[in-house]
Amino acid sequence: MERKRLVGIVLLIISAFTGTIAFRLATPAIAFYTRDTLKASMIAVSLVSMSFVLARAFSSILGGLFLEKGKKLVYLGAMAMMGNALAVQLYPLTSSWLQVVGIKLLNGFLNGISWPIAQFVIAVATPKEIRARVTAIYFFFGSIASLLGNYVYAYTIGLGFSGQMWISSAFFVLTGLIMVASYALLYERITPKRKKTPDGERPSLNPKRVLIIASLMAIIVAFTSGEITYVYVSEALGLSRERTAVLLGWVGFLSALLSYFVSWIADVKSEAKMVKLTALLAGLSPLLASVKTAPTVFLGVFLALFAFQSFRPISRKVLASYHRSSLAIGGINALQNLSTFVGGMLFGFAYSLGELHGVVTLNLALLVFLPFSIGLVVEGLSLAD
Repeated sequence: MERKRLVGIVLLIISAFTGTIAFRLATPAIAFYTRDTLKASMIAVSLVSMSFVLARAFSSILGGLFLEKGKKLVYLGAMAMMGNALAVQLYPLTSSWLQVVGIKLLNGFLNGISWPIAQFVIAVATPKEIRARVTAIYFFFGSIASLLGNYVYAYTIGLGFSGQMWISSAFFVLTGLIMVASYALLYERITPKRKKTPDGERPSLNPKRVLIIASLMAIIVAFTSGEITYVYVSEALGLSRERTAVLLGWVGFLSALLSYFVSWIADVKSEAKMVKLTALLAGLSPLLASVKTAPTVFLGVFLALFAFQSFRPISRKVLASYHRSSLAIGGINALQNLSTFVGGMLFGFAYSLGELHGVVTLNLALLVFLPFSIGLVVEGLSLAD
């Protein structure tokens, strides 16, 4: 791999690190600010999380369409990332959870443009033989940053909510600048749309089946997405805000670390078998997390994150081979975000169902995902090898 290409890819991987630190520092800060300072209900906290996801879903499609109009618009992703720096400065000015929802919509719209473009560029710029592994490394660096971002949150509580948002802003600006440099280096390799030819590169799995699995998985693992995760784990296990953030950071880090091996197997052996594995583990995750003990809750969160993070680079590898790759990758981001919105809202509304007490205590809100879990497992296991 020539030096210019390698440097561009490495810079994008670094951007995943810096951008995730910015996002992950802000997430628990906003979660506990909304819940504790603004006294919002769990449904309101879910709306805060899912408004971000919903806005990101719609703008993900826009990013793919923009690139098809002209690849110079790739730089729009970097500008959108820097726009987050201004958006997070509005949170300390809020006095109601509805205002927080409004700013989250703006954050989601900006992220929906910036991240799918970065994922598309790193997928198409990487040789096919190592595409899943390089994409996994990209997401893994984001997970390292997720761990560190949770630590940064825990150790900067003394700075106050406003101080934490300033740190987040600095990292958003840095990330945007790194993206600009990366896109300049990889510009000649950015091909948003190719002619469909009989002897051209084709996806190894049916893209429609990949999208169905992606949607079901995103609905199920929505309980690990954003603010609702911190609040659920903290309240279910009686943990402090700082301890919750640090423990979830480690769970996310370990799941991302182990997911690399799934990507390696997908590259050198069988993508279909690894998709089957991720579907099975994701299907089991909410059932385990519903059992209100520390081992089962964290195991459930771990399986959900591990399955999702393992499936994500495989799905991007498959769709990067599609003749309209930028739209396909933007589309799967949109679909997963819409599905996460549905799952998150379902979890938020079902939270009031309470618990089922017996030999073990079960959270009924997580048990409502059972039909989706069954559907995901059936769809995943029916893939042809």
